[in-house]
Amino acid sequence: MTEPKAPKIEFPCDYVIKVIGTAAPDFQEFVVSVVERHAPGITEERISVNNSRNGRFCSVQLTIVATGEAQLQALFEELKASGRVHMVL
Repeated sequence: MTEPKAPKIEFPCDYVIKVIGTAAPDFQEFVVSVVERHAPGITEERISVNNSRNGRFCSVQLTIVATGEAQLQALFEELKASGRVHMVL
């Protein structure tokens, strides 16, 4: 039996990223600045922010225009390497 392959993404495309980290006044600004370096041109209406019930965590969801696997890989790695991000979905 063969392993099912992940669906192939056709680039460029709209791609939703959800970044979860410890809540801080500048967390959204930080996430947007990192994402802008890899996928410039994000507009306010393509960003949504939610805080956890207890206010300890914050999730920032952004829709970017993804141009390729390398772009997404670099973006995920920079976010995770920051030490401020717990999870990138």
